[in-house]
Amino acid sequence: MLTRELPSPVVARLMDAILVSSIDHGATPPSALAARTVASTGATLSAAVAAGIMSINRHHGGAIEDCARQLKAIADRSVCESISMDEAATRTLATMREAGERMPGFGHRLHTKDPRTVRLFELAREAAVDGVHMQAARAVEKAFADAKKSLPINVDGAIGAILADTGMNPAAFNGIFMIARTPGLIAHVIEEQTREKPMRRIDPVNHGYDGPPPRSLSDEGSS
Repeated sequence: MLTRELPSPVVARLMDAILVSSIDHGATPPSALAARTVASTGATLSAAVAAGIMSINRHHGGAIEDCARQLKAIADRSVCESISMDEAATRTLATMREAGERMPGFGHRLHTKDPRTVRLFELAREAAVDGVHMQAARAVEKAFADAKKSLPINVDGAIGAILADTGMNPAAFNGIFMIARTPGLIAHVIEEQTREKPMRRIDPVNHGYDGPPPRSLSDEGSS
């Protein structure tokens, strides 16, 4: 519905991977905290999940759309100024630096190279979804590396580039992130409602995991 075309099996697999790579993975994201806080007041499942979704905005999930728009600007600049994509990326980053702006979709608090982006780009190439936005993303990553800055493309940037190259409207990108996060928000809310005291002070740092022990997905799939 978003691209007015039925996806091929390889594109469908790519979209599944995008959703999996964005799935909820802890209690620290703002959306999880918002959902749990509202659930703690005695709110319904729908109200608490809605609170979590409403917290997905410019600074939480929004880098996907912002990065895609910047990558498009770089690709357009390459054409308009008849310069290489690498040069367009370098000039754009210089302009942003002078204006005190940061390139969204690059850098990670933990990883020097986000492992999710590597696999997503592999799947995108297999699906023949490797257009100007992905080219611009690689050019930006190269420009950072040439400047001796460890700012690899992160999963938000990779998803923005890939979705843009599928032809999807960037205005829908935050919605894709919301879809991926919703199952996790539901789990957070139900856990808060069934296991925790009402109106508690929720500390996103001091929490522990007491679910099933680590297990091999490959072993589980073969059983």
